[in-house]
Amino acid sequence: MALFGVTQDNLKQIIEVALSKGGDYADLYFEYSTANELSLRDGEVNSTGSHIDYGMGVRVLSGDRTGYAYTEITTLQEMIKAAKAASMIASENSSSYNSANINLTPLSIIGKGYYPVKQNWEEIEISSKTPFLQQLNDSIFTADKRVNKVMARISDSNSEMLFYNSEGVLASDTRPMFSVVVTCIMESNGKVENNTLSRSFRGGFEFLTNDLIKEISREVVAKTAFLFDAVRPKGGEMPVVMAAGSSGILLHEAIGHAFEADFNRMNTSIFSNKMGKKICSNEISVVDDGTIPFNRGSINIDDEGVLGQKTYMVKEGILNSYLHDRISAKYYNTAPTGNGRRESFRFMPLPRMRATYMENGKSSEEDIIASIKKGIFAQNFSNGQVQIGAGDFTFFVKSGYLIENGKLTRPIKDINIIGNGPEALADITAVASNILIDNSTWVCGKEQFCPVSCGMPSVLVNKLTVGGDY
Repeated sequence: MALFGVTQDNLKQIIEVALSKGGDYADLYFEYSTANELSLRDGEVNSTGSHIDYGMGVRVLSGDRTGYAYTEITTLQEMIKAAKAASMIASENSSSYNSANINLTPLSIIGKGYYPVKQNWEEIEISSKTPFLQQLNDSIFTADKRVNKVMARISDSNSEMLFYNSEGVLASDTRPMFSVVVTCIMESNGKVENNTLSRSFRGGFEFLTNDLIKEISREVVAKTAFLFDAVRPKGGEMPVVMAAGSSGILLHEAIGHAFEADFNRMNTSIFSNKMGKKICSNEISVVDDGTIPFNRGSINIDDEGVLGQKTYMVKEGILNSYLHDRISAKYYNTAPTGNGRRESFRFMPLPRMRATYMENGKSSEEDIIASIKKGIFAQNFSNGQVQIGAGDFTFFVKSGYLIENGKLTRPIKDINIIGNGPEALADITAVASNILIDNSTWVCGKEQFCPVSCGMPSVLVNKLTVGGDY
């Protein structure tokens, strides 16, 4: 509260103004974020930038109406103006206001601390970061003579948030973030290939180490060099083995969004009427988790003052839970799951994923591959699109292998995988025991942008359409 220059009396006063024209609920969200970026191009660190964002938002709920307003100036006068604006937006058909509805006794919510920081980024000079970028560049050029260009950046940020609502919930969190992103471009006999690799964590300067730089440089060179020998396979309908790790984007896009409660509340999700029903194999459990230490998608407290938690969307094949914010939880008469998230104080919270993954099964990756006569092994995913209502999706696979007679054979690249989320989930017939969380810079763009992560063990999907050469 000292950071934002407010007292508990100020918070209560703003809430009272927000509900002055009626309403069922109101909340306040304060944010102070700093972000820094350092970039390397053409062999030298030559660009840096910093950004500060500061402000607060007021939300008022009245029946099915929502009013939201924000201000970048946190004087009491400006915050009251925002509260009045939100109140006016939500005021149509509002119930009469009763000041007795406000809980005047603050209930402090304290998160468990899933991302403690040893060295704050705010205390780190640019001169301390520069050697790591230079080391990354030099390591990549040294590793392979075909490398002809490297572009890299280190970014860090820190967000302070404060939340208060008309139920008396008072919560705060400090959220660090750190990312390294590198693009490697290689040329051989007139042929050019490129690949991008990233790592991202909620953590302090202690995460930026020589070992991390070495790991990133080795991996990006290997994955780029792989592409010179890879081809686009013939397309068609075939079995697809999803490799452990980044294939978790399939869960996020094709399945996870369909479990977000706002889509189900509005009956736009294909899973709207399937709660408690069997939707896939008993071997499959799908989780959305905000509690993984230092994970990019983790949250001690969500943007509605709800503790971060682990939520089973699918438990042993049964649809177990949607992902709830406070609005959907009230609609379904259940507890919020800690999925109320927003891009910044300029936006209202929505049900959003955190770290979405499938738990281990009982098979081995080797046995799964051995069971396939002809198919593909999809190893590195980048992006995708999905239609929430129908569940249809398209994903781009950067690289993988052909599977022929139970063995990985020729390298493949640049293919699309096309299917339907619920059907693909139901068509998973084997799950390996090699779960891997992918710590890349995944961002979810559902109306707003939020950091997330994903992962899964290797799985066999019996039938998907592969878009390759015909």
